Amino acid sequence: MNNKLKDEILELLWSMREKGLKSYADLISGINDSGASDALLKMEKAGLVAISDNEVQLAEKGEARARDLTRRHRLAERLFHDVLEVGMQESEETACEVEHFLSPSVTESVCSFLGHPPTCPHGKPIPRGECCSRYKKDMKPLVMKLKELDIGSKGRIVFIAPSENSRLERLASMGILPGSIIRLKQKRPSFVLEIDETTLAIDSLIAEEIYVKEKK
Repeated sequence: MNNKLKDEILELLWSMREKGLKSYADLISGINDSGASDALLKMEKAGLVAISDNEVQLAEKGEARARDLTRRHRLAERLFHDVLEVGMQESEETACEVEHFLSPSVTESVCSFLGHPPTCPHGKPIPRGECCSRYKKDMKPLVMKLKELDIGSKGRIVFIAPSENSRLERLASMGILPGSIIRLKQKRPSFVLEIDETTLAIDSLIAEEIYVKEKK
C-alpha cells in the first residue's frame, strides 16, 4: 500500500469529521487519486477505516495515526508561517511534506517551542499532545500568550484564538490583529497595550486569547 496515499486519506478523514462529513464520495473527490478506492479497501482490511452505507469513518487503529498526522501537519504550518514567516500557501505545501517524517520527540519539541498553539494558521484546532498537558517551561517558547509578555516589552501578534468569533472583528477594529506590533504597558487591573500611538485596554480573558512573538 502507498503509505503517503494512506496518510493523506487518514488526514482527510480527520478534517472531514471536524466538519461533520463522512461521505465516501466526498472522500474520493477530496483525495483525487485513481488508487484511492483500492487503498481504502486495503485500509479497511488493516483495521484503519470502517466503510458502510457509502460512508467512511476512522477505525480505532486509524484514529491514532490520523490524529498524529494532523497534529504534525498543523504544528509544521505554525512553525513555517509564524517563525520562519513563510507565506500561507508555501507553509501548507511544506507541512504536507514534513508531516510524514517528524518523530514524536521532535513534534513535542516544536509544540513546546511554539508555546502549545491551539490552532493552525487557518484556525483549525491542533490536537493536544502530552507536552500540552505537562506544559513544562523547560525553555521559553518563541510564541507566547500576551499575558506572559513582560511589562514594557514589545511583541508582534502572531495569532488570536477567540472563544467567540464576533470578538475577532471587534479586536480588528481596534487594530489588534495578527501582524500588529504592540507594547505591553500594564497587566492589572486590565491589560493596557500601545499600538502605534494608540493606547488600548482589554480584559484578562481577551489577553488569554492573544499570542505574540516577543520583538527585541
